[in-house]
Amino acid sequence: MPQLNTSKGAARHPEKRKNPDRPQPRRPEWLRVKAPVSAAYGETRALMRDLDLVTVCEEAACPNIGECWAKKHATMMILGSVCTRACAFCNVATGRPDLLDMNEPENVAKAVAKLALQHVVITSVDRDDLADGGAQHFADTIKFIRLYSAQTTIEILTPDFLRKPGALEVVVEARPDVFNHNMETVPRLYPAIRPGARYFHSLSILQQVKQLDPSIFTKSGIMVGLGESDEEVGQIMDDLRSADVDFMTIGQYLQPTPKHASVDRFVTPETFDTYAKLGRAKGFLLMASTPLTRSSYHADADFAALQAARNAALESA
Repeated sequence: MPQLNTSKGAARHPEKRKNPDRPQPRRPEWLRVKAPVSAAYGETRALMRDLDLVTVCEEAACPNIGECWAKKHATMMILGSVCTRACAFCNVATGRPDLLDMNEPENVAKAVAKLALQHVVITSVDRDDLADGGAQHFADTIKFIRLYSAQTTIEILTPDFLRKPGALEVVVEARPDVFNHNMETVPRLYPAIRPGARYFHSLSILQQVKQLDPSIFTKSGIMVGLGESDEEVGQIMDDLRSADVDFMTIGQYLQPTPKHASVDRFVTPETFDTYAKLGRAKGFLLMASTPLTRSSYHADADFAALQAARNAALESA
């Protein structure tokens, strides 16, 4: 392992506007991306506007939006654009959400069909205000995608459904191909970075999916650069493997605005390579670990790699 980083970080709640701005450090060369200018990017953006859809690509200010939208890849965000949580790393708006758009699941399916996607990622804001946390909306979206694009494989990135009994079962019963729920950071940093969530509850979500339907691939990811140590990164790998998670992603945290948690460090590409090797040694079917890795970055190619890795593991068993 590389030399351990033991910084504790000092992130606070981003919505407390009385807090002083946190300066955003200059990004190293390996984190700089070109501004999106391609015609295909414009076409994808226009389609999202025409169907009144929300994407996490825009809401979370993803650095890969130019590359992904140029390939007509987009991660759809359902359940509206306002989140009931206020995580210190996230650029999605926090507040009182709007009423559910009951046409949204079908509109998402229409966009998937129009883009002719082979693989699609569906995510959402947290909706603690809903009795099921939005579980039925996820299930309906999966159902409509199957109806409009039967050959499209479906990956979902869900909230934690905290204190929503029965919600997880509703989503799993709809049988997505990949169930992703991000741990986001190491347990020590949850009070500062992810105050509305519970580390071991998130871990149990992933474990329960495998218990309910072992055929569904499970996936989770974290950001580094929030104050974690490399030793803690290794421990979260062990925790995820104990929950039988198949695929782990690790990417660099980038501060969305001066009101959000500060960047503690920029992790080098060499260290990301070390994380990937460690994860493979611990038994993940697949690891994606680069500075620009995000949950749905290259998700279509990763799904094919996941299938191949599972088949290879079964053949060698």
